[in-house]
Amino acid sequence: MSISLLAALASFALTACSVPLLIPVLQRLKMGQAERELGPESHLKKAGTPTMGGVAMILSVGAALLVTDRLRTPALAIGYVIVFVYGLIGFLDDYIKVVQKGLVEASGAKTDASLGIRASHKMVLQILAALALAFYAKETVGTSILLPFTMGEFDLGWAYVPFVMFVLVAVTNAVNLTDGLDGLAAGSTLIVMIFFALLSLYLREAEMALLPSAVMGACLGFLCYNFNPARIFMGDTGSMALGAALAVAAVFTRTELFIVTAGMLFVIETVSVILQVGYFKLTHGRRIFKMAPIHHHFELCGWPETRVVTVFWIFTAVCVMLSMLMAHISF
Repeated sequence: MSISLLAALASFALTACSVPLLIPVLQRLKMGQAERELGPESHLKKAGTPTMGGVAMILSVGAALLVTDRLRTPALAIGYVIVFVYGLIGFLDDYIKVVQKGLVEASGAKTDASLGIRASHKMVLQILAALALAFYAKETVGTSILLPFTMGEFDLGWAYVPFVMFVLVAVTNAVNLTDGLDGLAAGSTLIVMIFFALLSLYLREAEMALLPSAVMGACLGFLCYNFNPARIFMGDTGSMALGAALAVAAVFTRTELFIVTAGMLFVIETVSVILQVGYFKLTHGRRIFKMAPIHHHFELCGWPETRVVTVFWIFTAVCVMLSMLMAHISF
């Protein structure tokens, strides 16, 4: 427990101290957020806010793990590598978006066109990293996952590798979709990571509790500058790394199914996009929500951004409490 708290405090301090140094650097490099003209009108004023703040979070988590464990635990080291790789994919996407945005604006065109790495290329990179994690986990933690409520486990056998790949890719993109309002992704991930840190300790996986603990600290430190009005955004750099960290924490403790309950907000955000796109195509232009992901729907219904974020945090906290109850009953 004390080592996990040290990891959280170290990551918090490093993030809280490094972000103020990173903001002016990003401003000088003109690494500003590109807001879609078709998005909520209130978001247009956010254009130009420094992005890629996830760099500070990723490096702070790595430094905290190095201080507390020296990355001597192989699973922890591999887990951080996966987080770093997904963060790197997000970084490339963010960087290309900034470059393309400048070219589009120079041409006088609107900036609503798809920017960044092509979706197919990004998916290939994610799948390759997920494949590496799946095979490593298969050899180290086995092919069984823990089942809620049953006090038992289920052996997935040959299906384990594709299952872990799906979990990693799905969770990463779900957190990425959630990152649309000031403080929403960082605060929600912080709350869910508290659950996985405690669950790791409860399952006597003290080493694996260090990763969610360090991510907790990084999220808290980043929130000091990301809460409304945000001085910096994490970008895909941060959101993809956070999603990967969440998936890794679940995979190495064999608690993947608990993501559905503890991370219900991420599930709902993703489902809202799937439903919106599917219904739009089936009905040739009609919509279920005013805008997806669903946090934008509530904004367009008249909710202030801070209210949406606060309510979504409360919802996540309730889901985490229910998940803790499930874990107590299960194990």
